[in-house]
Formats: sequence, C-alpha cells, structure tokens
Amino acid sequence: MLITPSETAHCSTSVITMSLQEEEYASFHAENPEWTFNHLAVDYRNGNVYLGAVNRIYKLSPGLEAQVSHETGPDEDNRKCYPPRIVQPCSEPLTLTNNVNKMLLMDYRENRLLACGSLYQGICKLLRLDDLFKLGEPFHKKEHYLSGVNESGSVFGVIVSYGNASPDMLFVATAVDGKPEYFPTISSRKLARNSEEDGMFAYVFHDEFVASMIKIPSDTFTVIPDFDIYYIYGFASGNFVYFLTLQPEMGGGPTTGSSSTGREQVYTSKIVRLCKADTAFNSYVEVPIGCISGNVEYRLLEAAYLSKAGAILARSLEVAPDDDVLFAVFSKGQKRRPRQASQDSALCVFSLRKINEKIKERLQSCYKGEGTLDLAWLKVKDIPCSSLLTIDDDFCGLDMNAPLGVSEMVRGKPLFSDAVDKMTSVIAYVYKNHSLVFVGTKSGRVKKIRVDGSSRALQYETVQAVENGPILRDMAFSSDHHYLYVMSETQLSRVPVEACGQYSTCSECLGSGDPHCGWCVLHNMCTRKEKCERSSEPRRFASDIKQCVRLSVHPNNISVSQFSLVLEAHNVPELSAGVNCTFEDLAEMNGLVEGNRIKCFSPAEKEMPRIIVDKGDHQIVQLYLKSKETGLAFANTSFVFYNCSVHKSCLSCVSSPYQCHWCKYRHDCTHDPRTCSFQEGRVKKPEGCPQLLPAERILVPVNVVKPITLRAKNLPQPQSGQRGYECLLTIQGNEHRVPALRFNSSSVQCQNTSYFYDGMEMSSLPVELTVIWNGDFSIDNPAHNKVHLYKCDAQRGSCGLCLKADPLFGCVWCKGENRCTLKQHCPHPENQWLEHNGINSKCTHPRITQITPLRGPREGGTLVTIRGENLGLEFREIQDNVKVAGVDCTPIREGYIPAEQIVCEMGKAEKSQYTGHVQVCVGVGECIAEFTANSSKYYYFVIPRIINLKPSRGPVSGGTVVNITGSHLDAGSNVSIMFKDQPCTYLRLSINCLSVSSLPPAQLIDRAHLQRDLRFEYVEDPTITKIEPEWSIYSGHTPVTVTGTNLDIIQTPLIRAKYNGHETLNLCQVLSPISMLCQAPELPISLARQQEVPERPNEFGFKLDDVQAVIALNTTNFIYYPNPEFEPLSVSGVLELKPGSPIILKGRNFLPPTNIGNGKLNYTVLIGEKPCMLTVSETQLLCESPNLTGRHKVLARVGGIEFSPGVVHITSDSPLSSTAIIGIAAAGALLILFIVVVLIAYKRKTHQSDLTLKRLQMQMDNLESRVALECKEAFAELQTDIHELTSDLDGAGIPFLDYRTYTMRVLFPGIEEHPVLRELEQVQKGLKPFGQLINNKVFLLCFIRTLEAQRGFSMRDRGNVASLIMTVLQSKLEYATDVLKHLLSDLIDRNLESKNHPKLLLRRTESVAEKMLTNWFTFLLYKFLKECAGEPLFSLFCAIKQQMEKGPIDSITGEARYSLSEDKLIRQQIDYKTLVVNCIHPENEKISEIQVKVLNCDTISQVKEKILDAIYKNVPHSHRLIASDMDLEWRQGSGQRMILQDEDVTTKIEGDWKRLNMLAHYQVPDNAVMALVPKQVTAYNSVNNSTVSRTSASKYENMIKYTGSPDSLRSRTPMITPDLESGVKVWHLVKNHEHGDQKEGDRGSKMVSEIYLTRLLATKGTLQKFVDDLFETIFSTAHRGSALPLAIKYMFDFLDEQADKHNIHDPHVRHTWKSNCLPLRFWVNVIKNPQFVFDIHKSSITDACLSVVAQTFMDSCSTSEHRLGKDSPSNKLLYAKDIPSYKSWVERYYSDISKMPAISDQDMNAYLAEQSRMHMNEFNTMSSLREIYSYVDKYTEEIVCSLEQDDAARKQRLALKLEEVVALMSLES
Repeated sequence: MLITPSETAHCSTSVITMSLQEEEYASFHAENPEWTFNHLAVDYRNGNVYLGAVNRIYKLSPGLEAQVSHETGPDEDNRKCYPPRIVQPCSEPLTLTNNVNKMLLMDYRENRLLACGSLYQGICKLLRLDDLFKLGEPFHKKEHYLSGVNESGSVFGVIVSYGNASPDMLFVATAVDGKPEYFPTISSRKLARNSEEDGMFAYVFHDEFVASMIKIPSDTFTVIPDFDIYYIYGFASGNFVYFLTLQPEMGGGPTTGSSSTGREQVYTSKIVRLCKADTAFNSYVEVPIGCISGNVEYRLLEAAYLSKAGAILARSLEVAPDDDVLFAVFSKGQKRRPRQASQDSALCVFSLRKINEKIKERLQSCYKGEGTLDLAWLKVKDIPCSSLLTIDDDFCGLDMNAPLGVSEMVRGKPLFSDAVDKMTSVIAYVYKNHSLVFVGTKSGRVKKIRVDGSSRALQYETVQAVENGPILRDMAFSSDHHYLYVMSETQLSRVPVEACGQYSTCSECLGSGDPHCGWCVLHNMCTRKEKCERSSEPRRFASDIKQCVRLSVHPNNISVSQFSLVLEAHNVPELSAGVNCTFEDLAEMNGLVEGNRIKCFSPAEKEMPRIIVDKGDHQIVQLYLKSKETGLAFANTSFVFYNCSVHKSCLSCVSSPYQCHWCKYRHDCTHDPRTCSFQEGRVKKPEGCPQLLPAERILVPVNVVKPITLRAKNLPQPQSGQRGYECLLTIQGNEHRVPALRFNSSSVQCQNTSYFYDGMEMSSLPVELTVIWNGDFSIDNPAHNKVHLYKCDAQRGSCGLCLKADPLFGCVWCKGENRCTLKQHCPHPENQWLEHNGINSKCTHPRITQITPLRGPREGGTLVTIRGENLGLEFREIQDNVKVAGVDCTPIREGYIPAEQIVCEMGKAEKSQYTGHVQVCVGVGECIAEFTANSSKYYYFVIPRIINLKPSRGPVSGGTVVNITGSHLDAGSNVSIMFKDQPCTYLRLSINCLSVSSLPPAQLIDRAHLQRDLRFEYVEDPTITKIEPEWSIYSGHTPVTVTGTNLDIIQTPLIRAKYNGHETLNLCQVLSPISMLCQAPELPISLARQQEVPERPNEFGFKLDDVQAVIALNTTNFIYYPNPEFEPLSVSGVLELKPGSPIILKGRNFLPPTNIGNGKLNYTVLIGEKPCMLTVSETQLLCESPNLTGRHKVLARVGGIEFSPGVVHITSDSPLSSTAIIGIAAAGALLILFIVVVLIAYKRKTHQSDLTLKRLQMQMDNLESRVALECKEAFAELQTDIHELTSDLDGAGIPFLDYRTYTMRVLFPGIEEHPVLRELEQVQKGLKPFGQLINNKVFLLCFIRTLEAQRGFSMRDRGNVASLIMTVLQSKLEYATDVLKHLLSDLIDRNLESKNHPKLLLRRTESVAEKMLTNWFTFLLYKFLKECAGEPLFSLFCAIKQQMEKGPIDSITGEARYSLSEDKLIRQQIDYKTLVVNCIHPENEKISEIQVKVLNCDTISQVKEKILDAIYKNVPHSHRLIASDMDLEWRQGSGQRMILQDEDVTTKIEGDWKRLNMLAHYQVPDNAVMALVPKQVTAYNSVNNSTVSRTSASKYENMIKYTGSPDSLRSRTPMITPDLESGVKVWHLVKNHEHGDQKEGDRGSKMVSEIYLTRLLATKGTLQKFVDDLFETIFSTAHRGSALPLAIKYMFDFLDEQADKHNIHDPHVRHTWKSNCLPLRFWVNVIKNPQFVFDIHKSSITDACLSVVAQTFMDSCSTSEHRLGKDSPSNKLLYAKDIPSYKSWVERYYSDISKMPAISDQDMNAYLAEQSRMHMNEFNTMSSLREIYSYVDKYTEEIVCSLEQDDAARKQRLALKLEEVVALMSLES
C-alpha cells in the first residue's frame, strides 16, 4: 500500500502519514472488477459487516473475512419494462443486466437486512441477518418498485420506529430517472413484520387524492428534461426525518437553467424535512444549504453525516454537547462537470437546531401569509402563502401552505478545505469531548480531523486506506469505535481509528493532535490511556506535551575518553526500581539517582568506534535513561563525542568547533594542549598555520629549465632528523617530486627543472602543486595555487593565431621557420620574428579560405561571412578595408574573430556590376600588396524572381502551406516573406511558407523587394455541414463522407478525434468544393479498456489549416462502436474444405447497431491473394470461396483492422489418373471412359438438385397446410362456439348489484364501508340548518366555487365533495340538476376563456362539476342498465370468460389460447383434451352428479374454479364457496380417494423448473368422479403447506381480487416466483419469456410465433356478436319496451344550447363534448369494470380482453382518424374494420337524439322527482352533511368572505346563517 507524502494541514501543522503494514488493517476485495461495491452497513450489536455490491450482498466478520454471500444478479431485464418482466411479459429486448445495490438498511427490530437493487424497476429483498436467507422479495405491486435508477448513490432510506405496538415505517427517497409517473421521489412505506406480507412497502396512507408520497410533476420535466433529485444522505432526529439532496435549480422563468438554452445547469444542495408521523406529507419543507469559505462558494453536496456535538465543539456552536450536528462535504461551485470537475472541496458543520429554527421561522411567516411557497420543481407557478395560525416547534403542516420551500440558504461553518484531493465521504464521533471527523478522498486517503470549534479544525493525520480511490460515501465504525470501515469501488478496508503506535517520541505523540494518543512514560510508547499500565499514578502517563520528560546533561560534549556526567531529568515518575544510562549500543552503566539528578560515566575510549574523517571529527550519540522496572528507555538526549586526531591539516584542525590544537612540528591535531607544548609549535588560530599565500598565474613553458618561487607564512624549520622541503607536481597523472629550498618562514622555491606534457591538442595545462616537508607533511594551500605549463606551437599554425596568444606566454612568429615559438628559440637577427606589440607586429600574406553566401541581390543588405588566416588582430585594421565584387562591404564588430573571421554587410551594387573577387586589406592607411588577400571564388549579383504561388488561395484563418517558386530565391543571407504586413513562417528553401490570416504576399531577400504582382486570394473559411455516416468503429479507417463549403482550398485536410486527452488524425481526400471523403480516425482507447459499449469522443472535428471553427464540432453526435472481433477458423488454425464450400468466419459486432438500423462496414476477405464474395450478418461472414486448391491464408480486413483467423486447406476430389499409360490407344480409351463418367456424374448431380428442390417444396407445402389447418380449426371452433355460447347464456340469471352497492362503487371507488352508509351516533344540532343551506342554490354554488379556488383543495377533495353533495341531493334531483347545469355552464365559460381547445372540455375529472356529472348519470341510468344495457354487458363478460376457459389458460402468467389481447396470448401449440368430470355437489351429496367440462391441461386450482362455476351457475359470486378453502378429491372405483393438489411430492422438477400438477399429471380419465371437500390439514401426497399456498393458482388469483377500480391490473399479474429455498422456478404451460425456445413454439413445429396471432381473430370472431350487441344497445335510441333515458336527451340538448350560446358550430367539437360527457365518462368505466354493476369476480385475462373492448369503444366515439400501419397495436388492428361502422352508429345515435322532440322542464322535473322518490333513503343524509361540513370547517373564513362579497348571498344574509351553523357545530364538538 502507498504512503502519502505528508501534507500540510489547515493550521499549518505538518501531518504525519502512516504506513499500512500493521495487522490491524484488513481488507476485502471485489471478486469481479465489474461487481463494484455500493453500500455498507455494520451491525452495532455484534460488529458484523454487510456489504452491498453489484450482483452480490456479502456478510463479513468484523475482521472482513467473508462468511456468506447472496446473489442478486445479473438477470435478463430492460429498464423500459414497466411493470417488470417478472410480472408480465415485456416487448422490449432483454439483456443480461447487472443488479446495482441502491439501498442497504439494517432492520434491527426484525433482525433482517433490506437490500434494494436496480433490477426490475428497483425491487427489494429482505434477508435474514444471520445467513442472508431470503425472507421475502415483494415485486408484484407497483409500490414494490422503488425506482429504475441505476446509480447506487442517489437513493436513501430511513427506518423510523414508533414504539413496540405499531410496525416500523420506511421513508424512501430516490431519484426517478425520468419516470416521475411511476415512482414517487419521496414516500413513507409500511415495513410489515412479516417479510412475505402483501402490504410490505405499501404507502402508509393512500387514497384517490392524497398519499404519503410526493411525485415530481411532469411539467418540471418540460422545463428541465433531465431533472432529477439525487438523495445523498438521510436520518431521523427528534420528531422529524431529514434528507439531504442535490437537485437542478429551476430558476425564475421557464427557460432559466434549462439545458435546452445551452447554458450549464446550476445545481443546489438542500435539506428536506418531514414529520415522522405525517401521512399526507403536508410537513414537507426544503431548505438550501451550502457554505462559503474565503470568497469561494461550496454548494455541491458530496456527503454528510449526523453526529453529536461534543462538549468542546458545542461551546463554539452555542449548543448542548448532546445536540445533533451535521457534518457535510461540499465541492466548489454549483455546476456539475463530470469530466473537468473541480477538486476543490470543503468540510462544513451545521447545527440541526439552527436549521430547525430557520424552518420554523419560515413556516410561521408563511402561515402569516408572507411570501410564496417557493418550491419551483413541485409547483410550476408561484403560489402565495395563506394566513392561518401560529405554530410550535413540532408543527407538522396542514394541507395548505404545503409543501413549502425556503429560499434563503442556511450557511454551514467551514472547517477545512482542500483544493487538490477532493473529499468524497465523511463520518464523525465524539471521543473525550473532542469531535473527530474522518473524511475520505478521491485518491483513497482518509483524513483525520479534530474539530475543536466552528473555525478551529486540525487535520492531524492522513492514511492511504484503499489502493485506488475514490472512497465511497458509506463509511462505518466498528461496534467498539476502534476501527473505521472504508471502501472504494473494489476494496473494503478496515482502518484503525487511531494509530498512536506510529509515534516514537513523546513530543511526536502529544504534538500529533490525535486526542486518542498519550505517552506511557516508563513503557516509552504512544498509546490510549487504557492500554498503559498504572496510568493513573502521577507522571506515568502524559497527555499534554508539557508533561514530556526533559533531560539536560553537563557537560554536553567530551573528547573520546571516560568522564563523569550529571543528568538532570524533569517530569519523571518515581524511579525507585532504579535506572541505567545507555550510550546507544556502545555501553550501558548503572545510574545513580539523587532526586531528579542522575550520575553516569561515559564509556572508555576502547569502547568507542573510530571516528573517520569523511564523517567529520565527532559522533552524536543518543544517551538513554532506561527504567529497570520495564527494561525500556523512557528518556533520551543527544550527546557528542569528538576526536581531534582525525584532522590531517592545520587549518581544518584549528577551525573545528571543538577544543582542538595543531602541533606544527609533530604535524598532528590533539584535544589535549598538554601533549603539545609551545616549543612543539602549538597553533590555536588559522592565522598561525603554515600555509602558501595566493600567487599570480605561475606560467612555465615546456622543456625550459626554470625555478618556481612561492610566497608563504609560518613555514616550519625542519628539526634535527627531519627531511627538508620538496615540491610535488602531478602532470597527466604522474607525480614529479622536485627538491625545494626554504629561504625563510615566508618563502620557498622549487629548484630549476624542466617540465613536459604530451599532445598538441592543448596549448596550456594547469597542474596541481603541493609543497611538502619531512617526506609527507604538506603545507596548507588554501588558495589552491596551480602551475600552468604551455606550448607556443600547439593550436597556433598561422602567424595571426600566434600573435593572438596571451602576451605573458612570450610567443613570437618565427619567420625563418614559419612557426610559433619562444623568442629564445628563434634564430637571430631580430627582424626574423614578429611579436605582439613589437615593432614587427603585423602578419603578412592574409588568405581567404571561405565565403558565404556566394550570391546576393544588387540592393545589398546581404551579410557576407569571410573566413581565412591572418585577417588582422584588431577590428580597426580591417574596418574599411573589405570589398566584395568591387562593392564596399561594411564589417560588423560583433561578427569579427581576430585573424580568423570577418562578417560584413553589402552595400548597393551598380547595374554594371555583375561579379567579382572578395578583397581584404589588413592595416590602417594605404593597402600594401603583402597585406592584401583576394578570394579565389567569385561573388555574383543576381535578380531573384517569383514565378509562381501554389496554391493561390487559402482560408481567411490562414495556416495554408504556400509553395513560392522562382529563380535565385536562395540568394542573400536573409529571406522574409510578408503577406501585406503579416510575416509568414518560412519553412524551407523551395520556398514553402505558412500563410497567416487574410493578406496578399510580398517577399524580401535582404534589401531586395520582389515584385508583388502575384496575388494570394483569401477565401471564406471552409465549413462542415454534414458528416455521413456519423459512426465508425474503435479502430477507425471507415469511410466518412463530409459535406461543407470551400473544402477544395485546403491542401491536406485531416479529420481528428480526441478522447481522454489523446488525439488521433486521419486523411481526407477532397472530391469537390462541397464534399470530401475521409477515413475515420481511430478512437484513442487503450486495448485493455475496449469495452462492449459505444463511446462518444470528447471532441470530433477537422484540421483544415488554421480554421478554428471546425477543430471540434458541436453539431455532430459521432459515435464509435466496438470493433468487429473474429474467432479463429478452428482450434488448430487450419480449416479443411472441399472446393466450392463456403467459408464461414464467426465473431461478433459485424454489424454496428446504429440508430438508423444496422450499419454496413466494408469487409474484404482474401483467400491467399484472391478476394471472395461476402454475405454479412451480426455474428457471421459468409465467404464464397474462389476456385482454388491447396493451403491458403485467410485475411480479413475492415476499417483499420487486419486479422487472419487461420488457414484454409482446400482438398480437391479430382479422380486419380492411371499411373501407367500403355500406348495411345489406352490413353484414347481412358479419355472416352472419362467423358462417360463425367456425363454420368453430371446426370446424378442434376438429379440430386431436383430432389433437393422437391424436398424444399414439400417442406413449404407442409408449413402452408399447417397454417391453413390452424386457421380452419379456428374457424370451426368459431362456428360451434357461437352456437354453444348463445345457448348457454340464455338460461343464466343476471346477478345485478343493488342500487346502493352499485352507486357506492362508482361514487367512492375502493372504499368499502363509507360513512354515508352509517347512522351518526349523535346528530349535531347544526347539521339541520346546514342541510337547509346546502339546499340553497346561491349558497351551494358559492360554496363549491370558493372550495375550487383554494390551493389546498386537491383533486381527491373535488371528487369527494361532488359525490357527497350528490348523496345529500339524491332525494332532490331536480335541484341537483339545476346546480349541475350552473356549474357546467361556468366550467364551459372558464374553459373557453382560458383559451384551451374546446375539445378538451370534460376530458378529465378536474372539477366538482365533472364528477357530479358522472354521478348524475350513475343515478339516472341504473334503470336503463338493469332493463337494457345490463344484459348484453353481462353476456359479453360471460362469453369472454367462457371462451377463455375453452382453451388452456396459463395459471401463472395469465396467458390464454383464446384472447383478444396480444399480451395475454399463448404463442405456441399446446396439445390438450376436453374431459367431462362428474361432480358431487359439495353441500348436498344426494343431488345427482353435475357434469363439468374441464381440460386435461388445467391445474387443480383451475378445475376447482370451473366446478364451482358450474355448480353455482346462477348464484352471485359473493354467495359462493371459495376455491382456496376446498380440496379436490378424485373418487376412484374401488372406494379409493385421492386429494389432488397443484404441488405435492409427485410434482415434476426438471433442472430449475418445477411444473404445476395438471389433470394429465394424475392421468385423470374422462368421466371421472370428483368432489370438493373442505380443506384437509395434510394429505399423503402434500408438500409443506407454505409451498402450496405460495404457488397455488388460487393465490395468484387472490392477488388480483380487489374491490373498486383497478389502477392497472396488468401490474398485478402474478409472475414466476423462484422457490425461496431451492431457487426453483414454477411454470404451468409456458415458461417465462426469457427462454427463447419456449417463446418460439415447441421446437418440433418450427412455426413462427406470429402465426398464433390469428387466434386473436378467431377469438374476436367468436365474441363479435356480443360486442356488437352491447355497442348497439348503448348507441340506439329505441329499445325493447323502454325508451331512451330522458337524462341523456336532456344533457345533450343542454350541451347543444351551450355550444350555440358560445357560437361553436364545429360538429367535431359538439360530437367530442357529447362523447366526453356520456360514453367516455360513464360507459367506458362500466365496460372495463363490470364488477361495478354485477356481483362477479373478474380474472386478469378477462380484464385484459375487456380493456381491448373498452379501447375499441373509445376509438368509436372519437372523431379523429386513426391511421394504421404494421406497427400499430394489435388491438387497434383487430377492430380496424369494425370501428368505421361503430363510428357511424355513434354519429347516427347523436343525430337521432338531437332530432327527438325536446323535453320540457316540467317533464324532466317529474322524471327526476320520481327517481328521487324511488331511492329516497339509500344514503344517510346527516352523515353526508357531516362529511361536507368538514370542508366548511377547514375553509370557514374563505367561504364567509365569498358570501359577503356575493350580492344575492348578502340579500339572503347567508354569511350570518353560516356563522350560526359554525357556532352551533363548534359548541357541540
């Protein structure tokens, strides 16, 4: 594991980082790198660790050893399947999906673990804590799906306990992943005690309008399409539950913050608070939180943790030590940028009390009517607060002013920030009053921070806890708080809370800042107090740095010899056991203790190691005090031993910091002045040392005898017996000793000697010089004097170079010998030599060796460089003396190298000058021939010309490489090219040059300007408009066609992609100005990381010269698909083939799944050198092999990939030729024979292919006849079935519900015992006058309008009030009708005023009027239902039920052979037989046996249901026996009786599938005798009952028995449950759809499953008559002996009147109003829910078919045209032909009604009075009034206020009357 470099903490204390090598650390790694860790929980009772990961839940010991693991995935799923496929088949493609653990909660009360995943829309498992045994997994209700979101970090749950009596509740908050209609974002659920209970996770409260949940409105998603709320943390405290969230800010206007505007989304962190006991979520409040440190805002919440404050922090926060505080980590800013997110983060603290105070203050101000509710995401418009009441601390909200948002941010106190290593998680606890916070970081470290105040936080330690970060949000302490569990995605680690043991000294320990650590003095270790022996005794345990033991020593340094030392010790405990002094590992002595003084002796010299000079002259030794009690050193101090004799020179000896003296004559260093007397030359100061003084340069020519004299001081006179002085020179590694003479103490001379060194490469050589005496006593040479040997002739071959040498060398140019030498070596006379500054100091015969350049323009300005010999020694000698081709050339001082080089600038040449020599004249004044040099080469003047510019155009942005061609463009010394006044980067001498933006070119060669008549045209920058296709594969190199403008002006266009910081390029070929063909660049993704998922590059664009706009295109969605992968041809790599056989290359990803269908890639497959024809599918390439034989390598190429899957070996079947050829005749005979053979072979071949053709035809015919047979069967069944059904149904009586039950089911769906049916125990006096008020039209209208204007008056309330008013007015229907007309008229006015489309009127139930209209029809059409429409509806229901039961129905999936719904159709051939069983009546065995038709493939439960249907044919469902209470007994001839069950010991199990028992399983024959008997406890063949009850079909049916309106029956369809113990899946007729082979029909008959869709037609045909009868009855005006109900005519006329009043003449609008008013409002409800009218039980398959009929009914009433295509839903296709005729019926019906004579008000009132009289006492009016009064109670002020403002109400003094009622009611209550 890594150790972090120590970082600097907040308070600039350096942090100690520790290594992880100790045993205390433990870790657990992911078994599969993809199964990353998600959540962590620790059982505080026993310390066990529970870990939620992808596909696994683990139980680990406290030391992280794995004990049990529970598999949760992967499984076949698709996130779009709602409800999930385990409940009903799903049409989306299923893939193997990982199950991410999103929530892991400990339910201590029930000893179980809640583990919620991402599969199947987020279902949860309940696991037993001990062994992770699955106790339950509820999945079949919509409440069981928490959310389909895939991220593990966006869901949080809190379990809330309410004492022992009531069960716990679970508050769940989750991101909804764009599906707000399916999942509430926050809700409270019941946590049933029994894990298998059906009501698990049911909402704590739920009815039609209010529930204990909040959903995100869909309008929010129109503002911010990817809106979601991410829940980071949650907890319960006091009476409240809190959640911390991160969510997009909605902003002011509809577009603010919207991602569509292109602006970056701004996020806000919030804290959400709810009351624990709030079931309607009225207490929902959210407050923004964040913190500001310095001037940086930290607003993005990363993690949080609730802890106690602890005494020290509490003082600073002004709260109690036991108060809750919230530690939170935020990252900088408010924008979440996943790629370049800021690493800057801060740790902040919040006091929960202050947050609650802020909430209370805002609640109070809202309840005073100040401000708005401020909750943009939930209420898209601003809603003002209503003024109501004063509140207290525990106020839980009312159904108004809720939910509430607080706009002002609560600011936390910043404690600590880190800009480098982002903090990602936090946990805290209190230790000894200190609040300690542990923070995880992105790099895998844990920071330990002590928080002593709201601004004082000390990071005292950092630990690398996991190998690779980041650390995840969940952290936990072990049960004893000694360890911290920390995890990354692949590693869970246990880290000790403290690592005191790492500190080795008292000051480190107590200075570390870790409050756990103290110093155990005599044990000399850093530890917790409880681990230190006798720590309570004084001074044995130090907890403050001032209490550390301190030592001082006298003296504190000594020379290496024994000595007595005195130690003074402070803060030592009592040392009665004695003490030792230890000098490291050198010696140990007994110490003498006297109070706090201790006496010791230093070790003897022989015990000390030698001090060697490299390490200096001293040694620092630790002096320890060791306790004899513990044997451990408990205090130490540094102590110095020094040794003078190490020094070998006087200066180093006397400069030592210790007392050292130099003995000059003995030449040694000592600490003891006594051993070196003054006479022996004792030296104490550096000035007294013998030493050489600094000298000038000592120059010695080689081979010249010469003495060397040196100045010195304090040179010792050698004593008797001592040798004299010598000089020691080291030349090229060889030592030369030369005798020396000491003149006096200040001068010495090396005797006459000559010296020499090898080689001519160096003209001088510095040599080390040492003066020694007495053989090896050296004299100090502090100035490092050196001798310089030199040679005149080395490196000085010409006169000029010789005279340039250092004048001190004394070199001269010897003319006679033409060499450089010392003056004395040159023969006389004197004029034979030249010397520097002598009379003859000028070299003759200068020479020119090189000139550059040799060509230049006439205009001059060219810099000409002339190299040669003897070119003067000073600049002035050549200053005006250079001519080039006769033109003056001015020398430049900077370029002049004496004697060697001249650089001069050319002047302007005349037109007559063309060429010439270079001439240099050395000297001042006149030129003399012997000082003149002429070059051998000529210099030419040329005229550079530009001929051509290529290309001559380029983009405005520049960057074009321009080739300029011409003549003499390389002349001169400097080329500059300007495009107008912009320089152009000059690349090389062709001339190539990069254009810069937007100017024409000009060229300059030195001072020559070239003509400008060439133009460079700047064209508008190219643009890219389209890229096709917008995809490639990882390896690129697929063709991409690019369309744009001006593409032809770019010479080398490149296409580029950038991914993770790496860029790749590829070439493009321009085809025309508007198009080019590019090869896609590869995606720079490392091979190791090549996934199986498409990737988008970070940038995708083009390099078109310097055009910036196309470098990274924002418009393209270019995507890369995984590379095609080939498998080897065979294991050996060689594939044997016959000629002509196709070669099949297998692999995957051959067709990338692009969004426009599959993308085509260009494949080339070569067999040897020859290509082959290809056919491509997703996983195969079929290659028709070319005509070859022998071995050939196969090579496949696609994009940038080349792969050889192996070699094919094609062996020919060529017939063997005869080996011996006997004569030409034999050969001829053979030839004839051969021809005959060929003919026969050909004949056989054609015969064979004929056979194959015939076989194929036969197979096709077979298939055709099978399909025809299937259709014929269906038709025959159809004919017989219609007859059977009609004859069967005639006899049955119709079990109508009574009027009261029927109306209650429609008015109050789902409520069984409604108060309006019960008598009040005490009728309050105020109810009677209140009843009179309700009967006052002015009051009632005013009351309803006021309620509808209230914000808190919800949809549910509207429906409820409408139904309650109708129950009160049931006895006054004339008055009710009048009120209804008023309300509808108002509604129409409002609808048209708000500019809504008129067709939307009455579409939904959003007002009291609409629900009253439904209820009005419900009351008035009962008679019509009973007399007319009921019969065809009941017939249809029975027909569907009977027809479904004719064929097999799968008891588990609910699919049937006969179905109208495609979803519920069995798509395979099932062989079954109809049996007749003779059944004994269960209640009277004497009655003759009843014959019942059953199928041999029915489960036992299905048989029981069919028998009960037959026995109780005309009995209402509620009066029958229940199948699940009865057992089926088969009575065989010999008196044997056998109980049959769905599951028992005989049940067949194959693999992991268990099949329910059917009659065929028990081999029940035709005409068997059966009896239903009351359920037995056990039977011989039963298995344990839980299994039976769990999987029996009746259980599945019970799941979907319910009263009231089904919200979605389909979501309740049972699924295939794996058996809890064994993981076995149960099936009946079809296995679950994930098993493809089942879905495609049995393998014997390879019939396509779609063939079975014809069965829908067969079923439809059978039921057609019943559907027609029903629709005809509903849509006709004349009925058998009964007229059209007056209510319909009356209401339609009223709607026509209203349309006329508002000038609406569009027949479609009128038609739609009528459809919305009656068919869609009343009839659809009745058709879908016949149980509202009849006493029946509706199964899921019947429900599915009724839904299809209801949909058809709705389509028939619509005026819009339905365009059908092959993708339309099957139910629309099924009735496509019928709907036009049904539509004509509806139109005829509406027109017939409008033609009927109008109904007078008198007639209508008489009819209404009659209806009222008939059902006078159905409801308890007083109870209804009491219910309505509750709304008056709630909104008294508002209603009174409205009554006072209304003129008519003021006249009748209604406000006063209402106040009287209120007074009466409040008196009694």
